[in-house]
Amino acid sequence: MIVVATEDFELYHGVVGELRDRDVRFTTIEPGDPLPEDAAVAIVGPEDERPAIPTVRADPAEPRRVVDEAIARLRGDGGRTVVGIDPGDRPGVAVLSGTTIVAAFQVPADRVAEVVADEIADAVNPLVRIGDGARIRGSKIVDQLEGVPVELVDETGTTPYLGEGARGMGDVLAAVNIALIPGERIAEREIEPTAGEIQLIKNRSRRESDDDRTLTAALARQVAVGELSMEEALERHRRDHSR
Repeated sequence: MIVVATEDFELYHGVVGELRDRDVRFTTIEPGDPLPEDAAVAIVGPEDERPAIPTVRADPAEPRRVVDEAIARLRGDGGRTVVGIDPGDRPGVAVLSGTTIVAAFQVPADRVAEVVADEIADAVNPLVRIGDGARIRGSKIVDQLEGVPVELVDETGTTPYLGEGARGMGDVLAAVNIALIPGERIAEREIEPTAGEIQLIKNRSRRESDDDRTLTAALARQVAVGELSMEEALERHRRDHSR
């Protein structure tokens, strides 16, 4: 059981709210009071007395991270933060502490690096594992990740069967599985777009332009490798072909 033992009003309400939201068994005591017999982990504030059990000394401004760490210690997961990324059309991101899932997201590709940076900001020795599918999108995400080791994971079979009521959860669940699979350490991922990938971008440019405009293969390649956004490529195409 988790014990909250703090006189810090802000910390108390933030942590208790998080614990209740996650349906975690806990109790509260005054700092220095005797611990319950089944107390396993304590949460205390920066100035509170430290009990004689595993203890998380908490920052009142980050109650979710505090509860993440307390749960990881309670379950004996070792506590290393591993982030799994499934770089699909709408990437899934899963944050694990040991083998415990502490957070999950599904965000646009251009926000993945931001989400990862926020989640590992205070982690000790974090690791990111990213699936090897969606090659171009995945390479862009890898390029945006800074200051964290990255492993490339074979994502074959990581998307589970989705039964009734689970529609839309595939990318997030795949990210969880990716986080649990050791991969190959990489520093960057250079990808040369295939002819099929170039054609997909050309088709997309025609759909997204107001004037039924199709990018050239050269401009489509620049979009594929991240040198230009679609909007920038279309504007350049208008400029170059309006003369």
